[in-house]
Amino acid sequence: MAKFLPMNRLTPRLLLAGVLLAPVLTSSLAEGPWHAARQNTYGWQFMTPDERVEHQRLMRSFTTYPECKAYQTKRHAEMSARARAAGVVLQPANESGCDKLRARGRLQ
Repeated sequence: MAKFLPMNRLTPRLLLAGVLLAPVLTSSLAEGPWHAARQNTYGWQFMTPDERVEHQRLMRSFTTYPECKAYQTKRHAEMSARARAAGVVLQPANESGCDKLRARGRLQ
């Protein structure tokens, strides 16, 4: 027969704290660091794995919005050219990675 330990006075408080803190913790963890991925990177399918890693590294290295946008404009032109060569027209993203980084306070 299983024995159950009696609940002490601290257990209900810990449970309440967990319930109250869970939404805060999950929303902050869900935010996470920005990362280049298929769904948020213009021309992802035309990049090599090494280019994807380098792109992510570069995007995380920028400190100002203008330098991020300059890189992004150049890279988008390169990806558009690769897509045209493959007979594909790339659709622009709803929001750029630079805009997302600026909204998170990562770019000045």
